[in-house]
Amino acid sequence: MTDIERIFRAEYGRAVAVLVRYFGDIGLAEEAVQDAFVTAVRRWPELGIPPSPAGWIITTARNRAIDHLRRESERPVREASATVDTAVTEEPDDMLRLIFTCCHPALAPAYRVALTLRLLGGLGTGEIARAFLVPEATMAQRISRAKAKIRDAGIPYRVPRDADLPARLGAVLAVLYLIFNEGYAPSGGALVTRTEMTAEAIRLARLLVVLMPDEPEARGLLALMLLIESRRSARVSAGGDPVPLAEQDRGRWDRELIAEGQALVRGCLRRGQPGPYQIQAAINAVHADGVTDWRQVLALYDQLLAFTPTSVVALHRAVAVAEVAGPGPALRIVDGLISIAGHHVWHVVRAELLHRLGRRVEAAAEFRRAAELTANAAERRFLLGRADADE
Repeated sequence: MTDIERIFRAEYGRAVAVLVRYFGDIGLAEEAVQDAFVTAVRRWPELGIPPSPAGWIITTARNRAIDHLRRESERPVREASATVDTAVTEEPDDMLRLIFTCCHPALAPAYRVALTLRLLGGLGTGEIARAFLVPEATMAQRISRAKAKIRDAGIPYRVPRDADLPARLGAVLAVLYLIFNEGYAPSGGALVTRTEMTAEAIRLARLLVVLMPDEPEARGLLALMLLIESRRSARVSAGGDPVPLAEQDRGRWDRELIAEGQALVRGCLRRGQPGPYQIQAAINAVHADGVTDWRQVLALYDQLLAFTPTSVVALHRAVAVAEVAGPGPALRIVDGLISIAGHHVWHVVRAELLHRLGRRVEAAAEFRRAAELTANAAERRFLLGRADADE
């Protein structure tokens, strides 16, 4: 990834959020920021990256937006110019405002998550489509309709009132977790991780905890992110390939992140208001203890499945079943999850179970099928290597 691409990933969402605050128009803000990055791609290689690339992008995007308004009519541009005469600065909750705007109840749940990923995560439509397991054209239509709904319904750009916050929290948590996952396990590209994405998701999660200090699921999500992030340096080999959890050097895990995450989990347990993110955080806290207690992990997955009875949760539970009861019972569970049989993770889990059962030819075929279905180059290389080893 080039320096400009890294800056894009890190600053795109911030720039859009700042311009939405100034102009009140999501479409205008996004178009202006995209134009600013196009200009950066043209100028920076020759002139060098400015000392404050984020400030340069925001200022350039602001000017592009003003130019657009000037072309439309004189009156709006005079109003816009008066608004932005002072220095363009980021406010601490700019991105949080935009998240809650995108997660307004007037939008369908899938639209809320997709739009926020697009605007704040800077993810391409194809990447978001893969995260939702839908065609790219379908996702493009969702994002377009969501923007139109916000514009036509006059949905306000603000953090909701205290009374409205709980009802809006679920979609916001889902947004942050998907942004984190896109950073920790990118759906496409050549990198095993994108640290700027996980860092941004954690930053937003911390802001959300400050905003809603008494909401245990917000704390649970932050704990989950921290505990997963603690393993990042150990999940990539010297050659750039992903390293499975069972093969990671736990001595390389970040003990400070683990301590913070486990403290948050303990605090959530004392509250006695369990939820899906808190349970997932507890599962990862067990992994961080040193030696994984798989019976405890399985019990937690049973609890998680009661809260979130989805095929994805059942698939991850099957991994714990394999450790407690063996790969045979786990394979029977996986084979029953036909609704996600087209997803590459399903094939990865099935391949691992077949490998453990000594069914190497079948395992190799599953590894190859998983490699075909992933858009991440590093993961594809790893899976093909596993296939070769089993043939």
